Amino acid sequence: MGGRGQLRVYLGAAPGVGKTYKMLEEGHRRLERGTDVVVGLAECHGRPLTETLLAGLEVVPRRTVSYRGAGFTEMDLDAVLARRPQVALVDELAHTNVPGSRHEKRWQDVVELLDSGVTVITTVNIQHLESLNDVVAEITGVAQRETVPDEIVRLADQIELVDMTPEALRRRMAHGNIYVPDQVDAALNNYFRVGNLTALRELGLLWLADKVDDQLDRYRADHHITDTWEARERVVVALSGGPEGDTLIRRAARVADRTKGTDLVAVHIAQADGLAGSGPLHLARQRTLVESLGGTYHQVIGSDIPSARLDFARGVNATQLVLGASRRGRFAQLFARGVGVTTTAGSGAIDVHLVTHEQAGPGRRAGRFAGRGALTPRRRAVGYVLAVVGMPLLTLGLNLLRGQLSLPSDILALLLGVVAVALVGGLLPALLAAVSGFLLLNYFFVPPIHHFTIAEGENLLALLAFLLVAVAVSLVVDLAARRTGQAARAQAEAATLSTLAGSVLRGERPLPALLEQVREAFAQDSVTLLERVPETAAGPGLRHERQAWQVAACVGGPPCAVPADGAVDVPIDDTLSLVLRGPVLAAGDRRVLEAFAAEAAVALRQERLTEQAAALRDLAEVDRLRTALLAAVSHDFRTPLAVAKAAVTSLLSPDVTFDEGDQNELLSTAEESLDRLTRLVENLLDMSRLQAGGMAIHRQPLSVVELIPRALDDLGEAGRDVIVAEADDMSDVSVDAALLERVLANLIANAIRYSPAGRPPKITVSEHGDRVEVRVVDHGPGIPAEHHDQVFLPFQRLGDTDNTTGLGLGLALSRGLTEAMGGTLTPESTPGGGLTMTVALPIADLPNTPVPDDDRVAPVLVDHSDEWPRPHQEGRA
Repeated sequence: MGGRGQLRVYLGAAPGVGKTYKMLEEGHRRLERGTDVVVGLAECHGRPLTETLLAGLEVVPRRTVSYRGAGFTEMDLDAVLARRPQVALVDELAHTNVPGSRHEKRWQDVVELLDSGVTVITTVNIQHLESLNDVVAEITGVAQRETVPDEIVRLADQIELVDMTPEALRRRMAHGNIYVPDQVDAALNNYFRVGNLTALRELGLLWLADKVDDQLDRYRADHHITDTWEARERVVVALSGGPEGDTLIRRAARVADRTKGTDLVAVHIAQADGLAGSGPLHLARQRTLVESLGGTYHQVIGSDIPSARLDFARGVNATQLVLGASRRGRFAQLFARGVGVTTTAGSGAIDVHLVTHEQAGPGRRAGRFAGRGALTPRRRAVGYVLAVVGMPLLTLGLNLLRGQLSLPSDILALLLGVVAVALVGGLLPALLAAVSGFLLLNYFFVPPIHHFTIAEGENLLALLAFLLVAVAVSLVVDLAARRTGQAARAQAEAATLSTLAGSVLRGERPLPALLEQVREAFAQDSVTLLERVPETAAGPGLRHERQAWQVAACVGGPPCAVPADGAVDVPIDDTLSLVLRGPVLAAGDRRVLEAFAAEAAVALRQERLTEQAAALRDLAEVDRLRTALLAAVSHDFRTPLAVAKAAVTSLLSPDVTFDEGDQNELLSTAEESLDRLTRLVENLLDMSRLQAGGMAIHRQPLSVVELIPRALDDLGEAGRDVIVAEADDMSDVSVDAALLERVLANLIANAIRYSPAGRPPKITVSEHGDRVEVRVVDHGPGIPAEHHDQVFLPFQRLGDTDNTTGLGLGLALSRGLTEAMGGTLTPESTPGGGLTMTVALPIADLPNTPVPDDDRVAPVLVDHSDEWPRPHQEGRA
């Protein structure tokens, strides 16, 4: 058996749709074809119809895993690998294995089978997919703890949806084919409501549709298919980087909304030469708009914009393309059809929507000649001087060489002069030089000399050719010089933006780093990001109203209070504006500045989101503690209350007569239950006092050795087997006797609970420097070293599976009380297995013993930053 096995997944929208049944049916079908099939694991859940399909299939026996004193069965992965079948049937892909198994999740077992060459057929419900976990929880109100990564299921060679209408599934439930009869009513009224099942069914269909769409894209790519297949509506909106993009995006979104499940895709084509720039501020805003409407944004590079747009649209299998009407004037459209018309002509099967907007038609002409100032005014002045003075001087020199040079030589010399003027001064001086050269040639070198008349037609043709060539050369040279300048500027802009990105990524706070980069790059005195006050209405005079703006961030000198205070003001959106104070910037710098402004807005939003997330984490932690407390109290208070109430009710009952012994036993039972309730309440109150800083501490010098027997007496019969090592001549410690006794009682009780029979806990006392250490040693199951601190979380037991041993406050309260007395409580592994809790306390007679100024301690905050792994971890209360 070579190569990797194939994976087939039966996907269900809800339990009971028949995934396991379908998997076993497929196993029988393949077995009848002669395929070697085994059942690695099948969960029939007591359903007779499913269990009958196991007959005739080879079932690999499960292995038993011992966990917390109980036995659990799991798939025997090693046995399946040793059997090496062609096909293995493995149910419930998202299942979490019992601790002690090779892998944490069953899907990891399946991956190992696939890697060994075994084909696997498995099942999974839609609610177990990681990407849909929160959505399903919101719909059904039930959070699924067992999940499988989407990519594992997407990598399947075949996925089959096991579909069933909600009504049919509910009928199957009512007939007892899914759950046992006493669970049917509760299931039908909760998880299996028609609305829940309908929503889950739709989620399954949509998820599978995306998977099918991916398979279709791969098929088209493998077979080099470029024609559009209208299997699914996909609307592509082409963005040029202009302000009209907002209109196009909203129009495309309305087109996409007409058909459910339609994808919205935005694309911007960047020029391959990197010179023809578009507004980064517009593109940043439009990208946010697309993503807020549920679409995706893409940017590709192309030298021919119409072809690049169509190639992209065909590549994503688009059915519709939304373009903006041309911003070129009517006169310009006489000479070139424009991008929109060219794209429409080559669109083929793709429907093209040409959307008009405010910038259509003459809207762009005002900026047509923007950027003509590629050369400095000084260079243009030098060019004019060369044209006015240099051309006559050149003519004078040629006139002195009249007998040695012919007319063609004179034409070439003057043409060279025109090129030199074009290189220095640009187009307009070169045109002046071309006209003056034409006139000078005619007057000084073309017969009849010193007349502007031309005797021979051949000379007229030569002069006209000179003029045309001079003008053409001037245009080419000017364009080349302009492109060179633009390329140098683009390189400088790219270097600036690269530095910007690096500084933002390296900075702990991206926004200040970004603004400082702006200040340095543009040599400004200060850079301020202003935010409009939410209650302020927009108006024409808003730039000057100080009450309307607030400073979001600032670097450099004094901040600008309003946009009008700065030399440069870049509006980012309706609420944000980037204001620079310092030297006035060149017009060409504004495009890079807009990119900085767009990034500043993103950085500000990220900071705000981070702050909100931190606040929400605190609230979530409080809510988690509240939920844990209520869950614990619901059990731990109910049991002693029920026992005490039953004992008192029995004593008060007139129907039963108890003798004195029975009465005493019932009273003892009630007293024991009420004592347990008292301890629970005291723990809760003390924990709240510790966290609020209201715990009263009364320190005094005491001997730890004398307190240990009192703590053991508090434990009653259970404390008599504890071994206490002899310890003499120990220094007194500065502690509160009642609190330390309580800490020791909690630690010893915890050690007793987890100590195996015949190996009771042991207590040792030792003195180290300025501390006395008390060690409570047990030889129980122990805790992994990386999880030691997690046992001190309040309302948390390791594993969250045992609700019979208290609120989970014991160790949390013990650490809080110990630290309140100036000591420490640390866990460490016992050699040979188990856990050792070490209480280190300050010696009383040292002058530096920390004593509070009053009898109240500072709040003891419990760190909840690292939650305990859940579920299935061995642990302690």
